[in-house]
Amino acid sequence: MSSPVVSAREAEVLALLGEHLSNAEIAARLSISVRTVESHVSSLLRKLEVPDRRALSRCAAEAARAERPRPAPALPAPLTTFVGRVRERGELAGAVKAHRQVTAVGPGGVGKTRLALAVAEETAADFADGVWFVDLVPVTDPGRVGAAVAAAVGVGEQPGRGIDDAVLATLADRRALLVLDNCEHVRDGVAPFLERLLAACPRLRVLATSRARLMVPFERVFPVPPLSRAGGDESEAAALFVDRAEAVGWPPDPMARDQVAAVCERLDGVALAIELAAARLPTLGLDGLTAGLSDQLRILAGGPRADDRHRSVRAVLDWSHDLLDPRDRALLRRVSAFVAPFTADAAAEVAGFAPLDPVAVADGLGRLAEQSLLVVTPSATGTRYRALETIRQYGAERLDGAGEAADVRSRHLDWCLAAATALAGAGGADWRGRFDAVADDLRAALAWAADRPERRADAYRLALSMAGPAFTRTLLGEAQQRYEQAAALAGDAAASAAALRHAAGVAGCRRLGDDMFRLHRAAAEAARRAGDAAGTARDLATAATVAYRFSTSFTRVPPVAETTAMLATARELSGGDPAAVAAVALAEAAVVADAFGAVQGSTGKTARESVEYAERAVALARRVGDPVAESAALDALSAAQSWTGASFDTAATARLRIDPLTALPPTPAATHELVDALNVATATALGVGRLPEARRWGGRLADHPLLAEAGDHATAWLLVADAFGGDVDGVLAGGVRFLDAWEHGGRPRSLALGAAAAAVAMAHGLRGDHEARASWLAVVDRADTTPEHRHGYGAIFDAMVLLHHGDAEAAAGRVAPEPDRVWKWVCWVWLHWYVALRAETAVLAGHPDARDRIDAARATVAGNPVATAQVDRAEALLDGDLPRLLAAAEAFDAAGCRYQWARTLVLAGGEHAATGGTALADLGLAPMTVR
Repeated sequence: MSSPVVSAREAEVLALLGEHLSNAEIAARLSISVRTVESHVSSLLRKLEVPDRRALSRCAAEAARAERPRPAPALPAPLTTFVGRVRERGELAGAVKAHRQVTAVGPGGVGKTRLALAVAEETAADFADGVWFVDLVPVTDPGRVGAAVAAAVGVGEQPGRGIDDAVLATLADRRALLVLDNCEHVRDGVAPFLERLLAACPRLRVLATSRARLMVPFERVFPVPPLSRAGGDESEAAALFVDRAEAVGWPPDPMARDQVAAVCERLDGVALAIELAAARLPTLGLDGLTAGLSDQLRILAGGPRADDRHRSVRAVLDWSHDLLDPRDRALLRRVSAFVAPFTADAAAEVAGFAPLDPVAVADGLGRLAEQSLLVVTPSATGTRYRALETIRQYGAERLDGAGEAADVRSRHLDWCLAAATALAGAGGADWRGRFDAVADDLRAALAWAADRPERRADAYRLALSMAGPAFTRTLLGEAQQRYEQAAALAGDAAASAAALRHAAGVAGCRRLGDDMFRLHRAAAEAARRAGDAAGTARDLATAATVAYRFSTSFTRVPPVAETTAMLATARELSGGDPAAVAAVALAEAAVVADAFGAVQGSTGKTARESVEYAERAVALARRVGDPVAESAALDALSAAQSWTGASFDTAATARLRIDPLTALPPTPAATHELVDALNVATATALGVGRLPEARRWGGRLADHPLLAEAGDHATAWLLVADAFGGDVDGVLAGGVRFLDAWEHGGRPRSLALGAAAAAVAMAHGLRGDHEARASWLAVVDRADTTPEHRHGYGAIFDAMVLLHHGDAEAAAGRVAPEPDRVWKWVCWVWLHWYVALRAETAVLAGHPDARDRIDAARATVAGNPVATAQVDRAEALLDGDLPRLLAAAEAFDAAGCRYQWARTLVLAGGEHAATGGTALADLGLAPMTVR
């Protein structure tokens, strides 16, 4: 940007906003923290005088298009020149522009990938939001196509949504090109994924490469022919041969161009065959090459093959293979077990058995790389090798033909087991990179072992070993999948039940209530098969608790009759087992006493009875000595206490959960419980006016790795705390991250998300930006789970805006209902704020019951520094007591509520009003209207 008011760093942030990057992506690109990005975005909103992130992004995109060249497409950089294919490049580019999805189809080695990359680079200017390249070679599970796309695009998993849904949400409004390379082996996963992707992303184009059509109705097939041999020694095929021969230092004699043309003709113009042949020129010369091709171009024996061009690629590979030393042949076929780049040490473990000496494997890899049969890939962890996919598949066929497949893949499986075990107990800054380096091989080995009864036990071990690291890597969808896979592979029912419980914990972290319920029930069935009555009781009771405790995270809340029956069975089976008895007690607090205030809860129990049920659950859990179980019981108690109006007890109980959970290893269940505990502690601290404490807990929640890709859930309560404190800059900056994450996450719904959106709407209202406020109130409508919640936070935030603009009567109307009429919606976090506002609005609107409301509120909020100051201010206004009004202002300042401090000074009038007005302006707020 050229405006002098925008700093250099702000200009960088603004430019990346124009590319529709999230705050996390901007932070990664600029090597700064997400919070620093939020601060810059907030500053830009003020400086450029735009209401929200959408308008800011539009300004940034327009400025970027006018002042900067487009960013380079995110494509691999080829190491060799692209030769020929002028006609195909033009036609394929036209097809990509005209059709939503184009598949470049041709045999292996024909040059599909290079052609797709060339076309993607040439057409990148037509895609304002970028070009992404996804190599599907490492993907062995069709169900993980979406995960591969997510990794390429930079999309992380978000709680409550699968990785495929996260990709769809991210690309929904992007005008972009997605290149999917090597689709043939995962067609069953590519086709349904593309159908969903293209339906959800109307501006997206997809260019796929595959040996076979995807066989979907929306596909436009583009056959990729071999290189043209028309023109003899001037053909595209000959030009490629000459270029590659020159690269290895052996340019053909110009007088031998006819021989070059003949070689290319014999190779059917297949690009890979030509490149491999040219690489042999230094050792054979054209005469030897021609003679060798005459001997070696033959159809592979042993069953049907593909078309002639495909056979020609195999013929060249056969010939190249036969030139190798027998030991190098063995090494080539054995390293085909690796699907990702591998180290020399890994190759020695997997391939280093007779006739190969493990010590000599590294030398063999070097020789294969020299023969262009392996690609050398430098990495942070040392030199790695990989085979091009066509060569890897060729090696795999040779492995089968040599009768070594079972031995090599077993050794590969053993190597993967050791790698997974090492990851499970390791740490360090490079842990993530080490996991990513082996993850695809772990998946491939698991897929192979899972289908072999003799390796079932190893498959179980590998699935279980992968699950924990995947969870640590925040690949929550895969972690749950691996735990469930381990449960299915387990040799005994008890092990299956244990894996299913871990899977349920991951589902909890993902906010998938239906899966938590299903998995705990499945664990109960496995425990029953194992003859573990107490375990069955515990799992059934936990499933029943989940149905009530996390009812808002369900897509289909289980019927009351179903959970009641489960609880009855759990009671019968619990016997005297302490853990089972404690789990049943918690389920009774949830199902019988509705301690959690569930969507389906309506038991007729009094609030005091709910507390008694929860207290019993806490006492029993403490006897067991399980901090996770105790935390769940304390959650029930804090919720039940809130129904009695005991807000301070509620907050104190919520705080008790955190320290014991922090000390635990980060298992899925413990992590889920800790994130929930931090969430509740933040909210309940807000409820009693302890804003610094709320910010402390909220900061820990926002920084938790599990919420790195869920900025909406991470920052929700911080936004409310900042709103009550009057930190408008904090609210606006946090609102940017919140909205970005909420939209990318598929616009999930929860009470906390609705409250956060309402807090941002209030901040805009106090600034006098009613258009922005209306936009955020629309977000509230989509983010909350039930409209009744707005009797609580909605009424409070609306009343504060109305009071700021002098409409005391309307503000009084928003909090008119007696608290017990809207009890469920105000008694948890919002009770003190609600009753204090009822008192103040009554005074300012001149209602006759103002004194009674003040007295009632004072008894309720005693001990809450903010709400007490608000009630004191109301009484001082009613009595015309200026000293007491100024004392209330000081109390607000001490409690960290700068807005309320400034507002009080304005209400005090005279010289105090001028000070308060200046303070409001410094906060970025509109002038107050006093009537």
